[in-house]
Amino acid sequence: MANYPTPHIQATPEDFAKTVLMPGDPLRSKYIAETYLEDCRLVNNVRGIQGYTGFYNGKKVSVMASGMGIPSIGIYSYELYSFFGVENILRIGTTGSISESLNIRDIVLGQAACTTSAWASQYGLNGTYAPIADFGLLRKAVEIAEKKDLNVKVGNLLSADVYYDDDPHALDPWKKMGVLSVEMEAAGLYMNAARTGKRALAICTVSNSILTGEETTAEERQAGLNDMILLALDLAAEL
Repeated sequence: MANYPTPHIQATPEDFAKTVLMPGDPLRSKYIAETYLEDCRLVNNVRGIQGYTGFYNGKKVSVMASGMGIPSIGIYSYELYSFFGVENILRIGTTGSISESLNIRDIVLGQAACTTSAWASQYGLNGTYAPIADFGLLRKAVEIAEKKDLNVKVGNLLSADVYYDDDPHALDPWKKMGVLSVEMEAAGLYMNAARTGKRALAICTVSNSILTGEETTAEERQAGLNDMILLALDLAAEL
């Protein structure tokens, strides 16, 4: 018996490409589809989580929002991997820098993702699991970024469960351990990819510095996001 449609995705496996770009924001999913994809069509809109499939440089590519946080991307990525035949998910979003080595609009490729989430507890592991990106995707992304002369850093992300942390110094220990920036989804995505035997990579644009309080303007943010989006699309076209 087929496991689709699901309560969250009203589609069939044929509606999705093997590679899905996942921004958090449904409106960003719509923007990417309408701006960069040819012959795109809406394949999901349950709960306003817009998913589109079209073609980029002749390659079938899908883009669907993940919502905010690990529980949300956890649902959508698991269903895409397990029920809809998706092989690669590229998370594209923003991240807040906690490293002096990062500047506004730099792109971070998440080689790994620490987390404050209890997501891994479901697996019954007698220890601490290290969620990592797929090396093949990471290597290709670095190669493409170098050709584009983008300001890219490869390293460790922190996927936090809390956006407004009651402890103003909560990020200090992570900074001390060399974590580059904080976001809210990558670790859950990486664990779902590992569990289902699929591939994932988080590609994040630095939108603000938590160290200095510096933030991008609307124009700077959009320019940086477009660089990230095109990097992800060029990667998808090679898969």
